[in-house]
Formats: sequence, structure tokens, C-alpha cells
Amino acid sequence: MFRDFTILPLTITNQMTRTLWLAPYTRSHHQLSMTFGVNDLRFSTSYWYNDVDLIELERRLGLDYMATVYFHILAFEANKLTSLKPDTFDLGPFQRHHTPEFEELWLTIQRNVWAQWRYENNFPHYAGPRFLSQPTQPISNALQLANHNEQVLLFCGGGKDSLVSLKLLERANVSYSTCAYSSSIYGRATPQHQLIESLLDTATPQTRHKIWMYEDFLDSPVTRLANEYQVTSLTAAETPSSIFASLPNILQHHYRYLSLGHERSADAPNLIWEHTSEPVNHQWGKSSQAEQLISHYVQSHLVTNCQYFSLLKPIYDVVIFNLLRQDLASVPFTHSCNLAKPWCKRCAKCAYVWLNYMAYLPVELVNQMFHQVNLLDLPDNQLWFRQMLGLSEHTPFECIGQVNEARLAFELCRRKGLTGKAMTMFMEEVKQVDYQAIVNEYATVDRNYSAIPQTIATNVLTQLESAAKVSREYILKLCGMPE
Repeated sequence: MFRDFTILPLTITNQMTRTLWLAPYTRSHHQLSMTFGVNDLRFSTSYWYNDVDLIELERRLGLDYMATVYFHILAFEANKLTSLKPDTFDLGPFQRHHTPEFEELWLTIQRNVWAQWRYENNFPHYAGPRFLSQPTQPISNALQLANHNEQVLLFCGGGKDSLVSLKLLERANVSYSTCAYSSSIYGRATPQHQLIESLLDTATPQTRHKIWMYEDFLDSPVTRLANEYQVTSLTAAETPSSIFASLPNILQHHYRYLSLGHERSADAPNLIWEHTSEPVNHQWGKSSQAEQLISHYVQSHLVTNCQYFSLLKPIYDVVIFNLLRQDLASVPFTHSCNLAKPWCKRCAKCAYVWLNYMAYLPVELVNQMFHQVNLLDLPDNQLWFRQMLGLSEHTPFECIGQVNEARLAFELCRRKGLTGKAMTMFMEEVKQVDYQAIVNEYATVDRNYSAIPQTIATNVLTQLESAAKVSREYILKLCGMPE
């Protein structure tokens, strides 16, 4: 039976103050639809779940509890509208969910994820919107999952991190299921899921969960047609939002463990902003700090015995790319581009992944994947490579590794005989690189990262340490250095 809530018309006419507002959501068995806006601009987002029944969850867990879950999904989805620089935040019909802990988490995510947006738009002192409601003292509504599902629920986006994470669990004899997430900002949903499915066909997940996300803000012409907002770019906290979006999967199937494939370089900033002395990190939503904050909040306020962690946080890309050599048959099914999947070949993400694929994998395999195109020669990529090498004000605002990782990849490609315009730039402007120091720092495993559950960590860390050793041997041998 379909059940619904009515969305009431809402228009805020005071143009002097920009107010981010939330409207009532609607939901059916498999869809959660959300509406929000800033003043008289209205936007919507909907999530679809292939094997979650929201109405059944309400019957089993209670409408009040699921309303709390829906609110968190809505609130962290709506935070993308802070790209319009609202002054205030009106929770509307959801004020009873406004607790001090929620406000602190929401504003912390806003402040850190939107550091890049503030830098790009020159808003150094914007601290996010002020809540119009006053926080209430929290009444614990968290539940403990019964009938524990000991499988790991692993997010799979179809890239190299997903492949490495899948295989780490398989070789550790850890049972897992996957959650594949498509977003309308990356194009049509069906091709996105087909690409992910082709990679999963080379792995052994117990169950393949899917989430479809459709939204109309990030691809809207708001920066061109709503000139009064005076912003030039839009940002979304995609990783934090997706964690809350996965809660219905966790509740429906009793997952205790939620894992993503975020590596150590996600903790490193792209630059230190001189106006504020703060780090600007495009990947902050994937950082250890964000992970700890979100995991603690979920356990304290929503699901007490669900643990969120990253399998790859102990290692850098240097080790991750080397791990791919164990699964060369699966590598052609990976994709990483956010502009034109699987590869546009002209964005920072494509340039970085191609560079490292060339550095650590068989050249012919990579040439087949990229149709024999030398990305070092493409004019569109010259800025990305320059930024990667630390020759510009900041590294590319993308989910990629650090300067020394890119410099090492360039040197390995040079040793393998690759040529091109960007390689000439590297040889002329970077010149010498301390390869031994890079290996000592990046071909390592951080055993101090303790978020991986102990029942999983032992076998996974053993694999990572073995891979770090193999990475070191590969690099030093190719560079002609003593091991």
C-alpha cells in the first residue's frame, strides 16, 4: 500500500535574508523524496532502494524512529544548498530533531566540505547558516540491531579503490555485500549501474544492493540565472550524505559493518588558505576526521552497533595501485571519471588514474582501456599534471593522491619509456626527486588506524603489509635503486 505525506507550498519572500528551508518529505515502499530550497528557489532529491521497504521498516521499527532517519537523510542532502550562501537555516516541521549534537555535526561538515567552495568564491569568513530554532536536549532514539548480519556492507563505486577493497575482503575470507550508488549528476543511472555490475561480476558479493539518487540542484543553471546569489560554483557533501542514505539498507538487512575505500591521502589538504590559515581539502568528507565524527554520531544517536570504517585508510595510493597487479583481469572493468563515464580522458581524475595505471600496471593493458590515447599529450590535461606535480598554487580539486605520489608515478612512467608534453614538463621543471624518501613514506601501512573491526583487521592488515613490501620492491627495482 502506498502511503504519503503532503508537501505544503512554501515561499519565503524576504530577499534581504537568505534562508535555507526544509519541506516535508514523502515516501513509499522504495522511494524517499525530499524538497528544500533557499528563499523562493525550490529543489528536490529522491532516493530509490531496490531491496529496502520503507513502509515495512516503519511497521517494524516505529514511525517516530524512521522519521528521525528520514530527517537526517534530508538534512544532510539539503546541505548542498549552502552553496547559495544562506544566512539562516529553517528546519520547518523538523525542529524537534534539532539537538546540539546534530547542529555541531551538520555545521562541522558544512564548514570543512565547503572550504573549497569558500576558497573558489572568496568567502573566507562565511561560517554557514545560523539555525533559526533552538536546540533541544536529545532524547536517545538510537536502537541496537538484533539478528546481527556479520557481513560487511561495502560501498562500490566501480573504481580502483572499490576493486582493491572487494579483493581484500575476499582474500581475508570475509563475507560481504555491496551497495552501488548512482547519481543523476553523473548522467543516466542505468549506464552507471551497468558499469558497476560489470566490475562486481568479477567479484563475489553475497548481495548487490542499489541506491538511485536523482537531484535537480547541482546540474541546475542557478549560478547563471540566479545572479543575485553571486556564486560561481556548487558543492555537495556526497560522502557524508551517502552514509546517511545507506541507513535504510543497514536497518533492513541488519548490517553491523559499513565500509568504504578511502585511503590516507584523503586526509591531506590541497592547500593552506592564507586568508584564514585553514586547510582546504577537496576530500575532507573522506578524511579520518569526518569518518570518526560520522561514525560516533551514528552509533550515539541512530544505530548503536553499526560501525563505519575504511578498509584502505591505512595505506596510500602507492600501495593501492600496486595491489591492482593481483587482479589484472578485473582492472579493465574499473572506471573513475565523474564527467563522462567510464573515462573522459581530459579531467584531473582521469589524468591521475591513467598516470598511475601506466606507472604500476602493464602499459598495453592501460592502452587498451584508454584506446591508445596518450593523456600526457592532451592539451586539456596540462594544467592537471602541473597541479599534481606541485607546480601551481594547489593540487587539483579532485579525489587524487599527493604531490609526491604523482611525482613518483611520473618517474616510473619515464623509466618505462613514456613520452609526451607533460613528461617534458616534469623532466624540465621537477628534475630530481628523492625516490627513497617517497618510498619510505608512501609504501607503508598505518597500524595505528584502529577503526577496522578486529575480526577483519588481522587478515586485512597482513595483506596490506605484504603489498607495501611488494610495492617497495617494484619501485626500487624500476628506479634502479638498491632494495
